[in-house]
Amino acid sequence: MEITLQYFDGCPNWTKADELLQVLARENPSLEVRTQRIATPAEADASSFYGSPSFLIDGRPLFELPDSTPGLACRVYRTPSGLAGSPTLEQLRAAIDAAGRFDR
Repeated sequence: MEITLQYFDGCPNWTKADELLQVLARENPSLEVRTQRIATPAEADASSFYGSPSFLIDGRPLFELPDSTPGLACRVYRTPSGLAGSPTLEQLRAAIDAAGRFDR
């Protein structure tokens, strides 16, 4: 399984998101983590990039954003502690598990 972390250089939260994915990759050897830097608005449109950090699992969004438009922007996630720049480790784990992607 491949998970892609999409980001743009101005995002202060993508490195935290990458750290969380590395924890999950160590727990599950079938998880391959890629990063995809989005540099221009045209790339954002072409990649269906809805803000940084975003997660794609096998090319599909892991966290949907209804009524959003692609663009270079920071993204926020609802967490148990309030809005944050990335989901929690538990939220990532649950989303991947809900997608039926973790090996058991």
